[in-house]
Formats: sequence, structure tokens, C-alpha cells
Amino acid sequence: MGIAIVVAAIVVLLLLITAAKMHPFVALILTSVGVGLAMGMPLIAPSPETPGIIDSIKAGLGNTLGFLAIVLALGTMLGKMMAESGGAERIAKTLINRFGQKRVHWAMMAVAFLVGIPVFFQVGFVLLIPLVFTIAMETGISLVTVGIPLVAGLSVVHGLVPPHPAAMAAVGIFKADVGTTILYSIIVGLPTAIIAGPLFGKWIGSRMHKKVPAEIAEQLVQHKEEKDLPGFGNTLFTILLPVILMLIASIANVTLDQASQASKVLRFIGDPVVALLIATIYSFFSLGLATRADSTAIKC
Repeated sequence: MGIAIVVAAIVVLLLLITAAKMHPFVALILTSVGVGLAMGMPLIAPSPETPGIIDSIKAGLGNTLGFLAIVLALGTMLGKMMAESGGAERIAKTLINRFGQKRVHWAMMAVAFLVGIPVFFQVGFVLLIPLVFTIAMETGISLVTVGIPLVAGLSVVHGLVPPHPAAMAAVGIFKADVGTTILYSIIVGLPTAIIAGPLFGKWIGSRMHKKVPAEIAEQLVQHKEEKDLPGFGNTLFTILLPVILMLIASIANVTLDQASQASKVLRFIGDPVVALLIATIYSFFSLGLATRADSTAIKC
């Protein structure tokens, strides 16, 4: 019964947005109220232990926005450091040189697939979106051609591939074998990411050419002399630092005793908020002071 209600809610939500042209935010709230009524939840909480429909909506919305606000703030700072120091430009140029302009969208999918393994979709998106703008600026190809492989890689990993937290939650619920799940998820997920990413992105990008908006280009893309750009290894480690910390936390979650102090410490530093905070502070030195980037970037 619960699954049928969820499926019906998704259909209603899509119809409200597409057919009725309703604002997505309003449609989401209306659908949430409908799901609550269908599940038999009380309109008003009869007791603190039994939340009402609106209480559940406010709690869920507040938790989600609280997480996103911190992630977006820290991710924006890290992205700004990459732009001001020339780190994003360095990675973009390296990918273009090694893969070639015609295959750079394949590189974007591969990077997203690897980066997305331990991180939530929104975290990976915030980390990698500066590269999409920079590559599009450097090559002149459509934002759609480069952006869709990024979204495809992150989406597939988010939904299918352990040790991603979402996939690991499903493994725990169904008591599945982690190794077998990883094998099947790669067999299914990699072709899916390829078809939905580089192949579809190339096809739709040739029909929908989108340039980088001037105001975004000014904020994220700062062209520098080749000699002034930070090293590729330094920049790559800086952007991958939160990914590494989250991956360590995922491994600790599987291999270590949950009650042990080591597991608690590793899971703490691997939390998306803490990992991004550590990476952002590290970027002040690796991409800021070490490369003598504009001091205003460090203050952003």
C-alpha cells in the first residue's frame, strides 16, 4: 500500500508541474500533504511522539535546507578558490590536452563517476561545476555537452554504487552482500552513465548550444598565464580531499566496529559538512597562499 501511495504521489507531482504548470515548490508541498493524508497521518500532532502532517513537512524541509545551505556555502568557497587561483583552469586544460577537445565530455563523466562514489549528488555537483564552466569556456562547446555527463555520472553513482551512503543504506535494508552489489552496480551503472552522459550529451548538445553566461564566466573563470597556474597534482588533491575523507568514512562504516572511537572519528571527519570544511580551509593554503592568489578570494 505504501509503495502504491508513493508511486501515485510521484505521478501527481509530475502532472502538477508539467500539465498544470504549477510551481515545483508549491506542487511538492501539496503532494506531501496528500501523501500524509493517504498514510493516515493526523493533521495536527496529538502528542510530541506523533508528529502531524505539517510538522513532518517542516522538519524534513528544515533538515534538507540546513544541510544544503552549509554544503553550498562551503562548496562555493572552494569553487571560488579554484577559480581565483587558476586551479579550475589547470584541470580543464589538462583534461583537454590529454583527452582532446572531442572527448572531453567522456573525461567529465569519468571524473563525476569516481568523485561521486563517496559523496552525495549535491556535494559532487558543487565541487565539479566550476570545471564544467571552465571547460566550456576553453573549448567553446555547449554547456549541455559537458554538463550532462557530469549529472549522469553523479546520478548513477548516487543511486546504485556502494560505498555511496544512499546505496549502502539500501544494502543494509535488504541485507545484501556489499561485494556482489558493487559488481552488479558497476555492470548496470557504467553503461547507464555512458548512454545518459557522453552519448546523450553529445547528441543533445549539438542541437542545443548553450554558452557560459557572462556573469558566471566573470566569477568562475579567471584566465592566468601558464606559469602562474597551480600544479595539476596540487589542484586535483585539493578538490579530491573531501572525496577522500568521505570515502575513508564509508570504508570505516563497513569495516570497523561502529562503537569504536576510531570509527566515530573517521565518520565525523568524513561527514560531508566536515569534509568540505577541511577541504575549504586546506584550499586557502594550497590554492591561496601557496600560489599567491588574490587575497580577496581567501576572504570570500
